[in-house]
Amino acid sequence: MEKAKISGSQLFTLMMLFEFGTAFLLPIAIEAKQDAWLSIMFGMIGGFLLFLVYYQLYRYYPNLLLVDLTQEIMGKWIGRLFSFLYLFYFANLASRVIRDFGDMLLTFAYPDTPLFIVNALLMFVVIYTVSKGIEVLARSSQLLFILLYFFAISGFLLIVCSGLIDFKNLKPVLEGGIWLPLKVSLTQNVYFPFGETIVFLMILPYVKNMSKGIGLSAIGLTGINLMITMIINVSVLGVSLTARSQFPLLSTVQSIQVADFLERLDVFFMLTAVIGGFIRTSVLFYAVVIGTANLFKIKSPSKLCYPLGLVILFYSLSLANNYEELIQEGIKALPYYLDIPLQVIIPLLLLTVAFFKNRAKLKQSGVNLHKSNRHS
Repeated sequence: MEKAKISGSQLFTLMMLFEFGTAFLLPIAIEAKQDAWLSIMFGMIGGFLLFLVYYQLYRYYPNLLLVDLTQEIMGKWIGRLFSFLYLFYFANLASRVIRDFGDMLLTFAYPDTPLFIVNALLMFVVIYTVSKGIEVLARSSQLLFILLYFFAISGFLLIVCSGLIDFKNLKPVLEGGIWLPLKVSLTQNVYFPFGETIVFLMILPYVKNMSKGIGLSAIGLTGINLMITMIINVSVLGVSLTARSQFPLLSTVQSIQVADFLERLDVFFMLTAVIGGFIRTSVLFYAVVIGTANLFKIKSPSKLCYPLGLVILFYSLSLANNYEELIQEGIKALPYYLDIPLQVIIPLLLLTVAFFKNRAKLKQSGVNLHKSNRHS
């Protein structure tokens, strides 16, 4: 680990921007139709439960990163296997985020620019930030958090003022019963974006005065923001257009027209997207760098930034042939092959083994204390 400490408020802004990063771009939970916002709410509740599992693991081993914690709990060989799996998972997620934003910028802003150039520009900014350490990244998140909320509130007020919102598009509520939004949340929303907070087990040991309330409040605020975003998207565009749109919030923002002169406010969306993508990629990339350094006992993690950054950059280009293929893979394959095992099954296994190990240690220390008292 690097010798650094961040505050609870910095962790809060990092977590919130990380989760909000790409989720607000996409029509998440739209399979639940007009009840998409309910599906996000159920996903948020699942995210609370998963974070409590991660937080309890941190409580058992507060000074260990995830890649060290797995070895402490499961032993050297199985633990190292789990560590490699998590490093691959974080690298895969970072590559997907880079690709998401590259495709978005090409589609709506730079259609004649090669994908490699757009991805490389974002990746090199991420590499530079991560090479400066977790404290610089955390301070950046505080500044960008304020900027993001300025854009979000301004955009919301403009949408309201333009008279685009029609709440009739949200009816009927629970048309197909509660099972559909619940099913969508259990197959998608719990894992993206809420379950991905497992990456913060690579950051929690750096936090001063850590409490579970910080993480739970960040997840709660993200969930509320995503619910509001989907309510606005469906209210403005309707279910059908929201489902067909690659980036429904952009379509909503493009619809804004106030007093016949205030329109074409795509820049609000683009700046918000770049802020979220930058923080999200940086957190994931930081986990890859610091995890690799710890696993291979490299004393200067910053030396790994450029080689690992180039690997992630080129991997992002090879993930899929087009954006539609990338999204379908993320919805249909990723949850079952990576998200559920690495966000749910392995953490629960680690927590179970850690619980029994710590209970055995407490019993042993109690026996030793009893013996010493008898001798004295």
